[in-house]
Formats: sequence, structure tokens, C-alpha cells
Amino acid sequence: MRHAGIVLTLLAFIIFTPLFALAESDRVEITNPRLVNAFGTKISEQINVNQNVQISADIKNNQEKSQKFVYIVQVKNQNGVIVSLGWISGGSLEPGQIFSPAMSWTPLASDEYTAEIFVWDVPQDRDRMVWESSEVLAKHTTLQIIS
Repeated sequence: MRHAGIVLTLLAFIIFTPLFALAESDRVEITNPRLVNAFGTKISEQINVNQNVQISADIKNNQEKSQKFVYIVQVKNQNGVIVSLGWISGGSLEPGQIFSPAMSWTPLASDEYTAEIFVWDVPQDRDRMVWESSEVLAKHTTLQIIS
């Protein structure tokens, strides 16, 4: 009878444990995408050609462990052509920590742009930024920008 209780407890642990595990893309949350000036103050999504802005978002570590990350911003014009791609290797986010990185960008032409914001795990080979070995940490978000 004692073995039945151990097996039942072990079975309950195996069945219920994955229910609380975070999906790969939910380990970090991206919220509040916005344009900010050099001082971090939010500005309008309608900007001038040659106006330098910062593309920022709040990222939160939803895990109970530290997480190394890369903040990636890709900007596309209205034809879907990538006009800017940059990233910041942000060090580590502590459990529950919220951080607001910002990537500098300047529109060179009048257009409607879409900034796509991603948060990925740090690549294994940081010197070469081998993206194939990276993992997605959050569902990406977008920000519409008019210049």
C-alpha cells in the first residue's frame, strides 16, 4: 500500500507540473511599445524626417530565474522593406524585473513605418551573433510610426 501512495504522488507531480511551466515565448513579456526622446520622455508616433528617436518598450522577466536577453528592433517601410535592424545585448533581467531598453532610429524618408520589437535569448556565440542558436523569449510586438 505504501508504494501506491508514492506512485500516485509521483504521477500527480508529472501530470500537473507542466501546467505551470512557461511557454518559450512567455518567459519575457513586451508591453508599452513607444517612441521616446533622448531623455526617455514619450513622444508622438508622428515624427519628422531626420528626427532622431528612440524605440522603446517595457520588458518583464516572468521567470523565477535570471534571464540574459537581446532586445531587437526591426523597422520596415510601408512596402515591407527592412530599413533598419539593430539590437542591444542587455545583460540579465532578474526574476520579475521590468526594464525599458531603447534603440535609436532616424527616418530618412517620409513614409509609414512599422517597428517590430523582439526579445531573444543571448546567442551562444556572442561575438558572431549566431541567431540560429537563439531562442524567442517573448511574443513580438509592433509600433506604427509616421514620418
